Amino acid sequence: MRFRRARVAMPGLGTHSIRQRLRRRLERQRLIGRAVRRRRALRPLSDRTGQIGPSDILCFVTLRDERVRLPYFLDYYRAMGVRHFLMVDNASTDGGTDYLRRQPDVSLWWTDHGYKDARFGMDWIGWLLLRHGRDHWCLTVDPDEFLVYPHCDRRPLAALTGWLDSTGRRSFPAMLLDMYPKGPVEDAICAEGEDPFRVARWFDPANYSIQKNSHFGNLWIQGGPRTRAFFARDPLSGPALNKIPLVKWHRRYAYVSSTHMLLPRGLNRVYDENGGEQVSGCLLHAKFLSSLAAKSAEELDRRQHYGNSQEYRAYHAGLHRGVRLWCGESREYLGWRQLEDLGLISRGSWA
Repeated sequence: MRFRRARVAMPGLGTHSIRQRLRRRLERQRLIGRAVRRRRALRPLSDRTGQIGPSDILCFVTLRDERVRLPYFLDYYRAMGVRHFLMVDNASTDGGTDYLRRQPDVSLWWTDHGYKDARFGMDWIGWLLLRHGRDHWCLTVDPDEFLVYPHCDRRPLAALTGWLDSTGRRSFPAMLLDMYPKGPVEDAICAEGEDPFRVARWFDPANYSIQKNSHFGNLWIQGGPRTRAFFARDPLSGPALNKIPLVKWHRRYAYVSSTHMLLPRGLNRVYDENGGEQVSGCLLHAKFLSSLAAKSAEELDRRQHYGNSQEYRAYHAGLHRGVRLWCGESREYLGWRQLEDLGLISRGSWA
């Protein structure tokens, strides 16, 4: 007797939709499996995860040679309500490793394996999220990203996550907002422990494009000063600005590409397609400081970033040309209400 593969009909789903769902499920399982295997690359230097309480908000970070940024970064998120930091140090040589080991609310892992081979660090973070993030609100950011959300000046992060819990939401979006100085980037010196936005206070209020990714269901945002100054000839090569950095983690979740999108697909539905608005924030991005010249030169040699570090090649070339990001349309940052007025963040129904 010959057996034929049956074509199963599902209400409201065609064969193509079923195939896409299966592809996403397999991709999610593959990413989780990668993270589990890559755990062997991580060596714990200070594992304080036993201190984590059941309702603690956690912050996950991969870094390399970010010593100067660390004091302000940690203080910023401590004040916001993060209770524990889980950090992967990718072979830093600037003293940041020893600094983090002394921090009582930091658990630190070290690796000298390739950043690129670990999906630009997301395999390492994926394992830590799986192992320690389950049932916690988890904030995954870079050391130069600073979350701003509605009412952040008077409501801690726990107020936001509590409201998200009460409304059944499990993910929170934040557009990456590039901040820059008014003068040359190479003159924008930020001392250790200093607020970088005292130096890089300006941003683009518009000049952003948004598309929808049909496979993953997320929004894809590009534009701003990096596209304007470094990718003007090919705007579609500019960096993505859409992020979903805050997630109530589950063992079946996985980031697909940095924090731009996740699986399952429903976590990416952080917007309203019917004319309304859902709550959202911004990640103020403190990349454009005097340290960028040395960083871009190093990354050209290491080639550990996406697309053989094409983004850092553009920065390196632009800085040598004397590119300035400030223009007549630039706005000086005044706070979250200004971003709401410009349509860059939204309170949605969180009044």
